[in-house]
Amino acid sequence: MSQNQIPEHRTGQRFVVAMPVQAEWDDVSSGKHVVTEGSTENVGPDGALVHLPQLPRVGDRITLVVRDEKVQLVRVAVEVIRLERNAAHPLAALQLLKASAEWRGRVWETAGVLASTPDENDYED
Repeated sequence: MSQNQIPEHRTGQRFVVAMPVQAEWDDVSSGKHVVTEGSTENVGPDGALVHLPQLPRVGDRITLVVRDEKVQLVRVAVEVIRLERNAAHPLAALQLLKASAEWRGRVWETAGVLASTPDENDYED
């Protein structure tokens, strides 16, 4: 492996699915409490890549609430492990701080079902 490559540490399949999320953290530079809403880009067994209009910093620990429609599926503590600062679509890679059967059962497995369900808009007439 070259020095520029980052080793993969993924532990399971990721599902490309948009699920509503709410993220909350204390911004140490401004001293403000931040609450923002976004959606998942993909969901794995130990975390997710999420689109958030306002990004925390790498290393920040935040509270993430994942919803299915309007029902809260889970509230978990996560750490920001990577950011993609695309002005049009900023993303944060989040990793669970503790392994959670609740995450796997309520979020990851739900994401798998949603990802395998055909979208009615995917078909052309």
